[in-house]
Amino acid sequence: MTVSARLAELGIELPAVAAPVAAYVPAVSHGGLVYTSGQLPFVDGALPATGKVGADVSADDAKAYARTCALNALAAAADVVGGVDRIAGVLRLGGFVASEPTFSGQPGVINGASEVLGEIFGDSGRHARAAVGVAVLPLDSPVEVDVVFILA
Repeated sequence: MTVSARLAELGIELPAVAAPVAAYVPAVSHGGLVYTSGQLPFVDGALPATGKVGADVSADDAKAYARTCALNALAAAADVVGGVDRIAGVLRLGGFVASEPTFSGQPGVINGASEVLGEIFGDSGRHARAAVGVAVLPLDSPVEVDVVFILA
């Protein structure tokens, strides 16, 4: 099954590629891989929430935002290589969670990104990963995700 067919089966429509908020490009392809820049959970050009997970944003909401970040990353990767069907799987995912000082549920939050990539790519979506708590993210976003995809 193609990735585009799997997305349709899941009822997932990839978003438009989010415009960079600084001096970088959303994704770069090199040597059979596509590296995405950090993706925030933009929906129609806006963040759905801001603040720290564990204080201003619930862990469940942050998990949903991490899912959005992963879909934004997939859209950026597909855009740079000429379509989602050129992507064969996921190599690595980096997840960052703007956390209130006592919050320690970063892995559960970043599962939002890992799980949707697993749904889309199946076994080819299994990946190495980091889930890191940080003091603040760009634009006061609660989460940010970057992904390294494997080209078909």
